[in-house]
Amino acid sequence: MEKYSHKSTIPEVVKKVAPAVISITISKFLPVFESPFGMSPPYGSPSPFDLEQFFMVPKGKKKIQVGGGSGFIVGSSGVILTNRHVVNDPKAEYVAVLDEEKKYEVEILAKDPINDVAILKIDAKSLPVVELGDSSKLELGQTAIAIGNTLGTFRNTVSVGVVSGLLRQITAMSDFDHRLQRLKGLIQTDAAINPGNSGGPLIDIEGRAIGINAAMVFGAENVGFALPINNAKKDLEDLKKYGRVRHPFLGVRYGLITEALRESRGLPSKEGALIISAEKETAIVPGGPADKAGLKEGDIILKINNEKITPENPLEDILQNCKINETVNLKILRDGKEIICKVVVGERK
Repeated sequence: MEKYSHKSTIPEVVKKVAPAVISITISKFLPVFESPFGMSPPYGSPSPFDLEQFFMVPKGKKKIQVGGGSGFIVGSSGVILTNRHVVNDPKAEYVAVLDEEKKYEVEILAKDPINDVAILKIDAKSLPVVELGDSSKLELGQTAIAIGNTLGTFRNTVSVGVVSGLLRQITAMSDFDHRLQRLKGLIQTDAAINPGNSGGPLIDIEGRAIGINAAMVFGAENVGFALPINNAKKDLEDLKKYGRVRHPFLGVRYGLITEALRESRGLPSKEGALIISAEKETAIVPGGPADKAGLKEGDIILKINNEKITPENPLEDILQNCKINETVNLKILRDGKEIICKVVVGERK
């Protein structure tokens, strides 16, 4: 629940948070070419030089800025949160820009591919920080303020709206590597989120980060999404305690049962996860938790700890709520009979 007060005006909140919001520039060494014919003729002029594009000569490489994103400081010693997809290119160089006079090389401490979170570090001290809120207590209609590096150019751009939806699921394409990723549990907001805003904070009226701005919907107005901050808080805790981000692991390759899959394979169940192999992937990871528990290819996992597996509640989502080294009960359908298997949840490598 929001706590409104005369001190919690939007300008005051922005003034409090903005110093801890940073820009991230993305640069790469790219090949540079020049024409062997010297200066090109004016555009549209008929000339044999119209073919010069086929004779371009390499002239070495030059560092070129290819993109930009946002982030925000959560540790005064230089710990920063952003999206994983912002810093996902291993061949790129990343620089955190606090202002025009303060630019720092970025060290990537951890990436969370499941929740699209990255934890960065810069060599600095006594920095302003953004306080982290609790995304499990969000309410529809409460104030949401997005701050970020819009279009990779306009630093500390502020947009204001409300939390317009919770627990949303989308399939998003990264601005940087153009890969599709399924994101779940998202906060929907009508605060404008534009390219370059990725990685910046979505904050509440008290100036606490409730999410990390992640995606927008092209062709729609006032529809943006942020990753819930509690996922990032867990990643920070894992990094501090274990030196890495940890995720539960079962060790099976599976397909969620749909009507088409059920009919094509003659399956006896309308729901669940069918353990299946692929050309280059085994159905059961050798030595993994499922292998140790005796699961087999062709088994249908119906439930985990009495939670039913459905297209709306897939196995991966249920597994993310399990703890590493926790013993869980799997209800399995094998040869027409339901059995219970006890599995000790492992850690994804």
